[in-house]
Amino acid sequence: MRIRCFLLFFLLILSSCAQTPDSIQVTGQTNRVAETNLNLGVEYLKRGNYEKALDKLNRALEADPKYPPTYNALGILYQKLGKPNEAEGYFKHALRINPAEPQTLNNYGQLLCTEERYEDAEQAFLKAAGNPLYESPEISLTNAGTCALKSGNVEAAETHFREALNINPRVAIALLQMSQLSYDNDNYLSARAYLQRYLEVGKHTAKTLWLGIQIEKELGDRDTLSSYALSLRNNFPRSEEARLLQESGLK
Repeated sequence: MRIRCFLLFFLLILSSCAQTPDSIQVTGQTNRVAETNLNLGVEYLKRGNYEKALDKLNRALEADPKYPPTYNALGILYQKLGKPNEAEGYFKHALRINPAEPQTLNNYGQLLCTEERYEDAEQAFLKAAGNPLYESPEISLTNAGTCALKSGNVEAAETHFREALNINPRVAIALLQMSQLSYDNDNYLSARAYLQRYLEVGKHTAKTLWLGIQIEKELGDRDTLSSYALSLRNNFPRSEEARLLQESGLK
């Protein structure tokens, strides 16, 4: 039985490839009060203390209402609070001040994708990736690919993942998704190669082990299949994948 992992989006996009609060770069010129409160707000945001984060970010905004990173952080905060309209307002405000700022574009793209506004999300991701000053364009390209999968556009997803890997061949999410896409297209050797490359930069999960089991079943490598199956049973015994393994009769 194949598990199609197109909806790994919710498990993955908010981890390795998200411009999460700990990666907000405080750049540009502002005053010391605004910068200090912004940094404190980001720290509270990282820790999940949203009340204190909001207080510090509002203080930063009062000290300098024209500093885009504060609006970016507030956008992330309100998204985490489940208030997408408010989050969008802050992202848009940041982009009115600096329309090409890649981290804000990336974060805004994630919000748009979550809201199923896929075309707008793709535009935001690609605009971020196209900024020559962006140090990590592969992040936005990977997010564009994952969002394309969520929308069902497999061809665009594969294009974006390949673009990301051309820039940085060690992007874990892109490697894993390309492994799944290759498997779904019956390209089993390619699927194995991508999974092996993923394991050079990422760790096995129940999902990756089950994917590996399915790949090796098709390739006829019983030894590797058995190794994956043993690891799945021992390390993730209560997972859905362990249940599927038991039902499949594979050993």
